[in-house]
Amino acid sequence: MDQTATLLIAALLLDLLAGDPRWLPHPVKGIGLFAHAAEHVLRSSFLSPRFAGILCTGTVVGGTAVLAWLFVAAAEKMHPVAGMAASLYLLYSMVAVKDLGDHAYAVMRALGNGDLCQARRNVSLMAGRDTDSLDKEAIALATVESVAENTVDGVTAPLFYAILFGPVGIATYKAVNTLDSLFGHLDERYREFGWASAKLDDFVNWLPSRLTVPAIALASVMRKSRFFDIFKAIRAGAGLHASPNAGYPEAAFAGALGVTLGGTRSYDGVEHHSPSLGIRPASCSEETIGESVRLMRLTAYVFLVAGICLKLLAGQLF
Repeated sequence: MDQTATLLIAALLLDLLAGDPRWLPHPVKGIGLFAHAAEHVLRSSFLSPRFAGILCTGTVVGGTAVLAWLFVAAAEKMHPVAGMAASLYLLYSMVAVKDLGDHAYAVMRALGNGDLCQARRNVSLMAGRDTDSLDKEAIALATVESVAENTVDGVTAPLFYAILFGPVGIATYKAVNTLDSLFGHLDERYREFGWASAKLDDFVNWLPSRLTVPAIALASVMRKSRFFDIFKAIRAGAGLHASPNAGYPEAAFAGALGVTLGGTRSYDGVEHHSPSLGIRPASCSEETIGESVRLMRLTAYVFLVAGICLKLLAGQLF
């Protein structure tokens, strides 16, 4: 087993044990500060918003890759163990299995206690939709959809790029993902400036979002849940989703959990309709939230083990 594979296993175990301690500096926060600084400089220039956004995306993504490489290289120059520690830190800090589950469980606990106000506050930390008027079922729905979508953004896609390109790969991916979160909106301010960020995020998530489906399917077999419903749900609705990538994990989760996702939701006071995903009419509940977290965690293990095995096999063959 190569060093990256060993460090990735250690990083996932460390994430499951400790999550993201608030006292530990987080690279994604640094990427966000870098992105806002670049936005400020480029918006002050004579460039058109779209071209300024393209330059911002290239600067932040490229700069993050260079800084991550320098960070690991400088640590390795000090001592090989320091280099491994630097690599482990980048890998560990950019996978969010425990934090994603913790956020979902916080919603589930509030629902279980009958505290809808707290549940709405908790789900607002996960989902971008308006949450002030959500009822119990809608809160559970928003939570499950967020777990499903973030299984790619926060778990399998980072693992995919880490398996292929190591710590620099995972840092570069998180730069792309962070830019999309900050700038990839369709409002007046970011429609043009965030165009490049959104398109690049769609591109880098295209393959991981689809490779996540067989991982979800294998995880569902291990949990003795609805294997065939996953593929029926994807065939029926994944391509209808407004996001070119989110439809795949959301439809797969809907099939595996035996529920229907999608429907009408509000963003900044404007209603939007999302297509129904899933082939069973059951609605989400607090129990569904727990099932979605367990499925997400098992999917992470399956994806990592399968990815490492495929990489080692490819190394033997080529």
